[in-house]
Amino acid sequence: MEEMARNRNPTGGDEQENYNSEEQPQTLSGPTKEEKTVGEQKKQQKYPAKNQGKRVIPSQADACLPLQIRAREKSYLCKECGKSFGCKRSLVQHQRIHTGEKPYKCLECGKNFVRRAHLNVHQQIHTGEKPYPCMECGKSFRNGSYLTLHQRIHIQEKLYKCLQCGKSFSHNKSLAFHERAHRGEKPHICLECGKSFSYTSSLISHQRIHTGEKPYKCLECGNTFSHSSTLNEHQKTHTRKKPYSCLECQKSFSSITCLTRHRRVHTGEKPYTCALCGKNFSHSTGLASHRRTHTGEKPYKCLECGKTFTQGSHLLLHQRVHRGEKPYECFECGKRFSQGSHLTQHQRIHTGEKPHKCLICGKSFSIRTYLTSHQRIHTGERPYKCSECGKSFTQSGSLIIHRRIHSGEKPFSCSECGKSFICGTSLTYHQRVHTRNRPYECLECGKSFVSRRNLLVHRRVHVVKKP
Repeated sequence: MEEMARNRNPTGGDEQENYNSEEQPQTLSGPTKEEKTVGEQKKQQKYPAKNQGKRVIPSQADACLPLQIRAREKSYLCKECGKSFGCKRSLVQHQRIHTGEKPYKCLECGKNFVRRAHLNVHQQIHTGEKPYPCMECGKSFRNGSYLTLHQRIHIQEKLYKCLQCGKSFSHNKSLAFHERAHRGEKPHICLECGKSFSYTSSLISHQRIHTGEKPYKCLECGNTFSHSSTLNEHQKTHTRKKPYSCLECQKSFSSITCLTRHRRVHTGEKPYTCALCGKNFSHSTGLASHRRTHTGEKPYKCLECGKTFTQGSHLLLHQRVHRGEKPYECFECGKRFSQGSHLTQHQRIHTGEKPHKCLICGKSFSIRTYLTSHQRIHTGERPYKCSECGKSFTQSGSLIIHRRIHSGEKPFSCSECGKSFICGTSLTYHQRVHTRNRPYECLECGKSFVSRRNLLVHRRVHVVKKP
């Protein structure tokens, strides 16, 4: 009994020897006190080595110590780094930093975590659960810390200022990440393709392009995604929720990022400049893609067919061709699309919307690329040049089709007769020979033609030449 009285629990008498065996650390050590009488001054004495790693039982006197004093005692010492803890469980969790142990596994995607609490937060990504709503704007978050950071947007609390450009941030980690942009620092390198990134999270997201991993699943339709943000955006196609409206044209968007990008249509702002040719872009992603036209770099390769791409997003969209995936549906006519942008463009057929207007002649277009191509009529610009013969074109698609003349490639084949063509429109015109569809009719004589070009040639017959 005397020996039990001497072996006291340094953290108090609250904890019992009920820990799971898998939670036991390999080596525990801690100082203990020896008390001769209650109220007598305590003397520090190192605990005998043979008792290290064993649980000790507190004396009655220790149990009577004020809670504040007992809470300050940290008798569990990590032998790796010397850090001390007030209870065994904290030490066990800490030691996993050194051992790399991650015992809590997500059954959805296989990701492992050091703590169960971290696993619980992670699982909300798969379930879509966001129990922390912002009372200001209604936006919800997976955990309270994200909500706290978000709320600073509303109270305009930006405590951390960049000394380089004066930009302010709500938390110091965002400032630290931002400062890397000024230094050009990209310490995280992809071992597959050599691309480097400023943030670990960006590297992890990028690596999924190579692995094909898509851990985020939509519970509505079963589609899977590489990033949680892409899943969140996709889920809005089911709810049709678009809470962010443009004050200029009243168009609504599913995210504040999309709204910010859209506003540049009205302002004409292009803040991103290519240092090589001086061309300006409205989005940083546009500049990054453009730079590869100078370098010829196409780092994203399709493992199915070997085709390479300048952007990871283009590869992901291309892979849907192999899978036959078309997740975006038009609610008007039921037609489905592999890309959200294609659905948006298609919906303008129903609405008649043509938001892109030429400032020179006033002509409007449903798609921005149509406007860009049209503007080259006024400027005379032909930026796409054939390296074989030097011929220039206003559109990249025209150059691609032209190159097939040199290569002899004819990828569009008629299923009726097997005849092949260098472009899809030529195949469409040809198929009308089999279907006898002649949609272009001459208003003068009623004769019909398979193509608009043939109709224009025919109209010359009716033109009366004046002497």
